[in-house]
Amino acid sequence: MKPHKQIKDWGLGLTTPLIIAGPCSAETPEQIEQICKEMKEVNMIPQLFRAGIWKPRTRPGSFEGIGEEGLKWMEIVRHHLNIPITVEVGNASHAELALKYKVDVLWIGARTTVNPFAVQEIAEVLRGVDIPVMIKNPMNPDLELWMGALERLHAVGVDKLAAIHRGFSDAYDKRYRNKPNWSMPIHLKREWTGMEVINDPSHIMGKREGLLEVAQSAMNFGLDGLMIETHHDPDKAWSDAKQQVTPARLKEMISSIDFKTPLENMKPDDRLQDLRRAVDHLDDQLLDILQERFTVIDQIGAHKREHHLTVFQSDRWKDVMESRTSKGIAKHLSEKFMKELLYCIHEESVKRQERQLREAEPIKK
Repeated sequence: MKPHKQIKDWGLGLTTPLIIAGPCSAETPEQIEQICKEMKEVNMIPQLFRAGIWKPRTRPGSFEGIGEEGLKWMEIVRHHLNIPITVEVGNASHAELALKYKVDVLWIGARTTVNPFAVQEIAEVLRGVDIPVMIKNPMNPDLELWMGALERLHAVGVDKLAAIHRGFSDAYDKRYRNKPNWSMPIHLKREWTGMEVINDPSHIMGKREGLLEVAQSAMNFGLDGLMIETHHDPDKAWSDAKQQVTPARLKEMISSIDFKTPLENMKPDDRLQDLRRAVDHLDDQLLDILQERFTVIDQIGAHKREHHLTVFQSDRWKDVMESRTSKGIAKHLSEKFMKELLYCIHEESVKRQERQLREAEPIKK
């Protein structure tokens, strides 16, 4: 990927891990002022203050944000805390108004990221404008959409970029509001070298319980900061009341987190290098074993072809799944990991055998 400027080079005095905090929605000037005062009182001043000005709601009739008037109130933050501000923009007109009121950083929300047309329209407004933009992951775990949104901004000259990981919709997972799916932000960082990812535990949990656990996991996975919704009276918030915390609780959380040092920012010691070499050697052995296993699978496929047997045999598959999973658990591997691993191996085995049968079929004229 083309180079971009990281958070420390945005010219706003920001560093990583970046702490972003503020209410889900700007409600009144008094609300903004009270949050700022409490942040000062408990000495928990974030590096970047967030507030929703426009709120994309699923159904009409819900509170959809104050709009332009709320942008005027953000001056209260600059007056009390002297820190930069960030707001979400969902379309081109939002972006134009945010620029008019000199918002320091923009972010594009998950509902907008899924729409390349909307992202491109915002990008055109920002063409040639020197302003940082953060982009939340799309609602569904689609890495291409996430990267595509970043690429659209980069293509018009916005080179101060970061991503926000806010989790993904999952109708079957009741623990989270949006399932974290930690592999996705890690894949993004792997595909776009140097791309920093801010974690949003508020939207992942959807409730106060569990925020600290998610935030710590984000730091353990090497993400680059946190965006935590903060309100002086969370229970009376006009939107997403259950997931917001007070400035005092925010300070407790941040003080409790063990912030890790990313390995790319330090020189690994000799012991770590030795362990990595050991992992590399073991990976080579795994690949050799897999190659040998699939050689046997090819032989099984040839035997089935010769004797006109079907590829899939449910009794055998059930036995393999149950016995291997049990053996894995006995070796302290999780049941989930074992099942996912076995499914992948089985899928490849079936494809190889099916290909052998297909290639052996006579060509119909």
